[in-house]
Amino acid sequence: MRKTPYFKKKVKAIDVGKKSISKLLDEMADTGFQGRKLGETVQIWEYMIKQKDFTILMGLSGSMSTTGMWKIICWLIENRYIDVLVSTGANLSEDILDAMGPGYWKGSHMADDRDLLKWQVDRFYDVYADELEYRKMESLIKEFIMGLDSNRNFSSREFLHEFGKFLSKRKIKCIASVAYENNVPIYSPALLDSGYGMGAIEAYLDGKSITVNQAKDFEELLIIGTNSKRTGVVYIGGGVPKDTIQLIAVALDLARGGKITYPHEYAIQITTDSPQWGGLSGCTLEEAVSWGKIAPKSKKATLYCDATLALPLVVHALNERVKTKRKAPDFSWLFKDD
Repeated sequence: MRKTPYFKKKVKAIDVGKKSISKLLDEMADTGFQGRKLGETVQIWEYMIKQKDFTILMGLSGSMSTTGMWKIICWLIENRYIDVLVSTGANLSEDILDAMGPGYWKGSHMADDRDLLKWQVDRFYDVYADELEYRKMESLIKEFIMGLDSNRNFSSREFLHEFGKFLSKRKIKCIASVAYENNVPIYSPALLDSGYGMGAIEAYLDGKSITVNQAKDFEELLIIGTNSKRTGVVYIGGGVPKDTIQLIAVALDLARGGKITYPHEYAIQITTDSPQWGGLSGCTLEEAVSWGKIAPKSKKATLYCDATLALPLVVHALNERVKTKRKAPDFSWLFKDD
């Protein structure tokens, strides 16, 4: 065989047979294109889970809760395969609608949307929600807000921790309540762009105003970063959650004198956005190296795939593969004043 600097590892064809998801994805890591990236994504997440003194941050965007992905996020929190969650407000409210009972319905992207409007049915591509039940979820958020101290200056983490406590007492198992029960901090840098915004408006119309301070979010995230010896990131989609986590590395450098020395060491992202349009959601992890957000020699993989395809496969592979309980960072100090 001819020797070149480029021929190091061979592509291996996959044999069909009885095998676990974990085994299949391991074999896919020796193939090509996005199949290889799917296999590498599992491997890198497993590396993160098995690191000592390591903090895993997840950025969550896209319409994940409406498509049945929210219980996977709960499982990741319970097993501490993520330590900090930064999410859109929608994913932290639309899971509650499912957890309350009404749930979502299989629909069609070819539906007559004028007729759906007539029946007060909301459409998420090929998923339907009952608008009247959706309003009940927003009213539950309003009920919670009405009981808050108007003089308190909340970070979104404090707000969602209190809401998780509220939901846990009502036996509503969802992302916020599971995070509350496991002392996992959740941040939502665009909280009002969701049912929380509607709940806040409803409360305001009834004379109740609260303050959620997004600058306080970043102050807390900076402390988490400072207290974490090493960090890795998992991005589902992109948007504001992704960049909030990215900026922690930049903020740490500023806080420690301006030298670029504290980027994330491991990174995986699952996205359907392309990099050539210049948007953050499609931005490669390699591009993030130029900003000092991702370590140049990091283990990293970008998987261009619908997360509703990839996330269940990746997480089930982790469930099969990781046999020992992870020793996760203790964030109880963050909640002591709540």
